[in-house]
Amino acid sequence: MKSETASVPAGEAADFLGDLISPISGGRVPRHVAVIMDGNGRWATQRGLPRAAGHRAGTENIRRVIERFADHGVQHLTLYAFSTENWNRPQREVRMLIRLLRYFIKRELNNLHKNGIRLRMLGHLETLPDWLQKQVEEAIALTSENSRMTLNICFSYGGRDDILMAVQSIVRAELGASEITEETISAHLSTSGAPDPDLLIRTGGDMRISNFLLWQAAYAELYFTDTFWPDFGREDTDIALAEYGRRKRKFGALLPEDLEAFGSP
Repeated sequence: MKSETASVPAGEAADFLGDLISPISGGRVPRHVAVIMDGNGRWATQRGLPRAAGHRAGTENIRRVIERFADHGVQHLTLYAFSTENWNRPQREVRMLIRLLRYFIKRELNNLHKNGIRLRMLGHLETLPDWLQKQVEEAIALTSENSRMTLNICFSYGGRDDILMAVQSIVRAELGASEITEETISAHLSTSGAPDPDLLIRTGGDMRISNFLLWQAAYAELYFTDTFWPDFGREDTDIALAEYGRRKRKFGALLPEDLEAFGSP
């Protein structure tokens, strides 16, 4: 067990505090932001619209949020679009959400590619119709060499399922118990190759993480807002990043300035 009075080693403080600086605000920004895009249905209900209108508005909002995070220098953005539990929703709504994934890729692919954004899809894509799997694969291939930012779309994704799939992969690799480390598990998760999220945002007012990136978000800063996802815009993005910049990340240790309270050794 790590000592709760351990200090952050010299030279590593920047990693603990966030090592990216926004070219817009000059403040610290996370390398990896994860977002639970919640509140589409309630946004529509408040306006006397069908739920489908809310999901459509939420899909159309994605572009401006991607662009704003990219402008701030965020390197990885992971969006929770459809969970493994969402298959339990009415089939009419499920079909509509699948069509919206197609709509998003068709509408945004060229813009993503032009702006240097790499697209990845996390989750059980084999559950999608063949024609949509092909469309997703083509989009991933087109943007695979882009390096400005990686956009992960989680569709038919669940955090527990992600861990389960990782464990099954490790078992198939026939690794001995002593060979399995935290790094081993991370390497077998769907997010392999990406840093863990530094900031997890949930819109819509609920304060839970809903089976999203359970392993990866162990030390993510959590930010909850009452704003429904279709209304979460550039200013909301700036506010969330500014809040992140004010937080001190300790990872169970203490920062050098905190140790002053203990006096000289």
